[in-house]
Amino acid sequence: MRIGVLGAGQLGRMLALAGYPLAKTFVFYDMSGSPSAGLGEVIIDRDNQYLDDFISRVDRVTYEFEHLPVDVAERIAKEKPVHPSPRALQVCQNREAEKTLFGELGIPTPEWKIADSAESLQAAAEELGCPVVAKSNTEGYDGKGQAVLRSPEDAAEAWKSIGHPRLIVEKFVEFRREVSIIAVRAEDGELAFYPMAENAHHEGILRYSIAPAPKLEKHVQEDAERYIKALLNELNYVGVLTLELFETAEGLVANEMAPRVHNSGHWTIEGAMTSQFENHIRAVSGHPLGSTGARGVSCMINIIAEHGDIERILELPYAHVHLYNKGERPGRKLGHVTVLADSYEELVWRVKNCAQFLPGCPEFKSTLSEQ
Repeated sequence: MRIGVLGAGQLGRMLALAGYPLAKTFVFYDMSGSPSAGLGEVIIDRDNQYLDDFISRVDRVTYEFEHLPVDVAERIAKEKPVHPSPRALQVCQNREAEKTLFGELGIPTPEWKIADSAESLQAAAEELGCPVVAKSNTEGYDGKGQAVLRSPEDAAEAWKSIGHPRLIVEKFVEFRREVSIIAVRAEDGELAFYPMAENAHHEGILRYSIAPAPKLEKHVQEDAERYIKALLNELNYVGVLTLELFETAEGLVANEMAPRVHNSGHWTIEGAMTSQFENHIRAVSGHPLGSTGARGVSCMINIIAEHGDIERILELPYAHVHLYNKGERPGRKLGHVTVLADSYEELVWRVKNCAQFLPGCPEFKSTLSEQ
């Protein structure tokens, strides 16, 4: 089976690496002009003149990045199966549509309002009560297109810095930690859920993911599974879906969803019975899903901006290095390391030992520090 992938970055690379043992071949369709997958066939096409050629070369199509033209996905879907559906892509590209869907499905979210001017942003901040987070309604990711307002008087500066004609304004959530759940749905409706991960961000970029999330009460995992199941079934979804959440004293509050394999699920390559990447390929190919059970405990460390001393990390028997074949640049994800352990206590020591070889890696902090 030939699988077409819209986008040609590191997520597409890891999808292909998971699909080759299942005898899949891959064709990447890159609209940015800067592919980095580094394997498979790549079609670079900034103005869609080669789209028909791409469609003719593949049996099914998926995507590794949600910020791509919905009309392209819809056009492909008229000729070949596209998983996840273009509707999922459309919802995830629009924060207002996303939050509205969450509300309709009974998924808790922060209080929010829409602003289309500096004046309405100030009014929203006053009504919700500061601090609030203002986000571009479309196109934002990895902390881009966002601003925190500590006071309504910050509205003019925030509006200018974001530079987007329509913002979603959310009341700041007092949370214990950030978590995510990754689930996968097959063509026949079969569902599988991964253990939730605890995520630590720095400067708007994910730095660490620990899975299974430590100190997680059973009902919290069950709530997250119920929320993401509602989304999967409502969207008639096929493939991997990620739901980012805040864990608060009152329960889970949804932040956003991603219609794809996700950075917080990279731990599954070594840390789960079946990785998120293999399960996504299984789902979009029409195969049965694999087990999502964890193998011990894991921590994924993102390699950001500089590669660091990879040779020293490779000497560690509990560390698994994944490099994306990218050049160094501030804020750029260059790869990740997954650290495995049999206990959380052992994991803490191993992660700190590994992180010392990654320049600029923020201090490892998690609820594990409370033990």
